[in-house]
Amino acid sequence: MFTKAIINMIGRGILETLYMTFLSSFLAYLIGLPLGILLVITDKDGIKPFITLNKILGVLVNLIRSVPFVILLVALMPFTRAVVGTTLGPNAVVVPLVIGSAPYIARLVESSLKEVDSGVIEAAQSMGASPFQIVFKVLIPEAKPSLIMGGAIAVITILSYSAMAGFVGGGGLGTIAINYGYYRYKTDIMLVTIALMVLIVQGIQEIGARWMRRTDKRL
Repeated sequence: MFTKAIINMIGRGILETLYMTFLSSFLAYLIGLPLGILLVITDKDGIKPFITLNKILGVLVNLIRSVPFVILLVALMPFTRAVVGTTLGPNAVVVPLVIGSAPYIARLVESSLKEVDSGVIEAAQSMGASPFQIVFKVLIPEAKPSLIMGGAIAVITILSYSAMAGFVGGGGLGTIAINYGYYRYKTDIMLVTIALMVLIVQGIQEIGARWMRRTDKRL
C-alpha cells in the first residue's frame, strides 16, 4: 500500500505542515506579541492606562477569536486570493492562520505578562524606569518561562488549524488525511498522518518544556 509515490507524498506533506505552522507562528507573533503588550500596559492597572484603547483592542481580539477557524478560512478567501493570488496550497493557508491565531497569541502574552509580581514593576517605577524599560527589562524577562510555554501552546494550536485547512486544499498532512485517508477510505494512510501529527506535537511540547525549564530561575 505504501508505494514510493505515497511515501514521497507524506514526506512532502510533513514539510508543508511544518512550513505552514512555523511561518504562520512567526508572523502571528509579530502581531500578537505587541498586541498582548498593549493590552497589558493600557489596562486600568497597567503602567500606562488607556481604557478606551484597551477596550477597543479587547473587543477586536475577542471578535476574531470567537470565529471558528474553518469559517474564518472560508470567509477570508477573497482577501487571501488578493494577497497571495490563490486560495489553494500552503502559502494561501498562512494568511488565515496568521489572522486567526494572532489574537489568541495576544491573549497568551497578556496572561503571561500579568503573572509578573506587581512589586517588581513598582520597584522599577520607583527607580525611574520608563514604560519602555519596564516592558523590555522587567515584564518580558520575568515572564519569559510563561511566554515560552505559551509559545509552544500557540504553535501546537496553529498546527491543528493547519490540519483543518485540508478541507479546502490547504496542503500538508491535513489534506492527505482527508483526501486520501477519509474520502478514499484508506485507513492506514489516515492513521499514519495522525501518528505523524502526534509526533510533531510531542516534539514541539518537549522543546518548549525544556526551554522553559532552562529559563525558569525558580528551578
